[in-house]
Amino acid sequence: MAKKALIIYATRTGQTQKIAELIAEGIRFGGMEAETINVNDLDTSQKNLKDYDAIVIGSPTYHGEILQSIKTLLFKLESIGVEGKVGGAFGSYGWSGEAIDRIYNTMLHVLKMNMVNDALWLKSADLGGGIQMAQSYGKEIAKKMMT
Repeated sequence: MAKKALIIYATRTGQTQKIAELIAEGIRFGGMEAETINVNDLDTSQKNLKDYDAIVIGSPTYHGEILQSIKTLLFKLESIGVEGKVGGAFGSYGWSGEAIDRIYNTMLHVLKMNMVNDALWLKSADLGGGIQMAQSYGKEIAKKMMT
């Protein structure tokens, strides 16, 4: 049975969703299963997050912050217990991108997840090689899931 990754994202303009879908493609290219879901559609009481081998979380940065729905998810993950699971963090940003580092560092230091080497920062999936960068990030996650 192939290992499974869940990519959870928050979005306001659709850019973070596009990036999530490209990361999922990369994970599939790496031979693993991947599912994307908007954080607003995620019911943590119904979806057993422990069934996933990897959890990847993305948010845009607005006014220097992570969207509240992703902050809430990070608190829920702490109580669910995802320590040791493969993790990744990504986001879209206009100027600063603080949300991306905050998600990554929370997953690494608070949730104690087995993070890929770095977070993925993209202004847009459509600019400057964004498609390839997001798919490559997905392949990195798939590779880490194999170990």
